[in-house]
Amino acid sequence: MLGRLDDRVAIVTGAGRGIGAGIARVFAAAGARVMVVTRTASHGQATVERIGQAGGTAALCAVDIGERDNVERAVAETAERWGRIDIMVHNAAAFLFGRVEEYSEDDLETVLSVNLKACFRLSKAVIPYFQEQGGGRLLFTSSTNGPRVVLPGTSYYAASKGGINNFIKAAAVELARDGITVNGVEPGYIHTAAMDAMSDPERRARMAEHIPAGYIGEPEDIAHCMLYLVSDEARYITGQTICVDGGATLPPRGA
Repeated sequence: MLGRLDDRVAIVTGAGRGIGAGIARVFAAAGARVMVVTRTASHGQATVERIGQAGGTAALCAVDIGERDNVERAVAETAERWGRIDIMVHNAAAFLFGRVEEYSEDDLETVLSVNLKACFRLSKAVIPYFQEQGGGRLLFTSSTNGPRVVLPGTSYYAASKGGINNFIKAAAVELARDGITVNGVEPGYIHTAAMDAMSDPERRARMAEHIPAGYIGEPEDIAHCMLYLVSDEARYITGQTICVDGGATLPPRGA
């Protein structure tokens, strides 16, 4: 069957809620054993339990992925539990609003450590497992904000996501002969708990009016795209990012 991940082991960061939880659930439903990596243990445990109730296999590693030692811990715990690692999805992200002149050094370090530096650290940690096994999948959640469009007050975030896209290209070239693919997905507006916290139903309805598809996407819309990219069927795709945004970055309807 297309997109099956039977006997594969996947690490998904930021998997406690939102897009990351959706990725973990979809991968587990496809047969993968999933290490749910998230900062808030209660959120991660909820994801693990939901996967278990659906007949899947998952475990929790509650760490802040912005810290280097925590990256190594998450990878080591996964390998110790299941003996291998086949897929690494870095989805965790820090998102801070504010004008350029208002940012502090701590803000800058938080966003870049979680969003961009973790790409390097996670990749470095899992690549030896991939090389020993003859291949693997590195996958990153980027964003339309930065690589394709920009929103005021998100300069550090946008810069980090642009960096992710260029990391994907360079790493893909370096790792292709090892059978390792490196790709990313750029989500547009996706309905998550974070979006609910920042907007009311009326505002979300106004947002949807400007999306050609006519609605805001769900985490599973991102997860199913990622499922394809980590599957055997996508073995010849590397160094790419796919925009999943309902057409929001296209010219407006009627233009």
